[in-house]
Amino acid sequence: MRMTFCFLFIIFNTLCFAQNEFQPEGSTIIESVDGDLDGDKNPEKVIIYNTKDTTDLGNIREIQILKNVNGKWTILEKSTNAILESNGGRMMGDPYQDTQIQKGVLMITQAGGSSWKWGYTDKYRFQNGHFELIGYESTYGKPEEYFASVDFNLSTGQLSYEKEVENTAEYGKSKKETFVKKGLKINLQNRNQRDERKITLPKTKEDIYF
Repeated sequence: MRMTFCFLFIIFNTLCFAQNEFQPEGSTIIESVDGDLDGDKNPEKVIIYNTKDTTDLGNIREIQILKNVNGKWTILEKSTNAILESNGGRMMGDPYQDTQIQKGVLMITQAGGSSWKWGYTDKYRFQNGHFELIGYESTYGKPEEYFASVDFNLSTGQLSYEKEVENTAEYGKSKKETFVKKGLKINLQNRNQRDERKITLPKTKEDIYF
């Protein structure tokens, strides 16, 4: 019993040290998630911080992925560009929803808006030495107007778009389109840019921003 307690005590202190060692000054932890992200069957630690630095959209968020190598925690990757600021959800406030790890994939969900609401999930895989965006799922719309959904597999390039229209007088008929768009290189470092990325679908002429 005493050995078990000592082991758990060591593990707890090791994790606390990992958080304290790399935590940005003046920041608070929003969420911490554990899971294997690089395929070595050892769990990494993902920590989301609310930093003291601000923009006109509120506090900047920082994501850190920590890896334990021979009992010592190191930063596998970190970024202040993957998660929106604290008021990035506009009227809905904080856009951050959650972070999950499923089958080695890092999934970050964010949402916001007002009467028109939006939400999306980014899916990252550790490859080529960093976390690359391999999937993007989003919804956008307003009741009694329309709702649009996007499922974009960046690995294959296949993008599926669907727009369910209720207010056909203003927005026309509902639409669907599948399109292949390859070559986009997006990762934790360049995810959210000042100018949104845009894809215009060739048949429906719908614009997709992400």
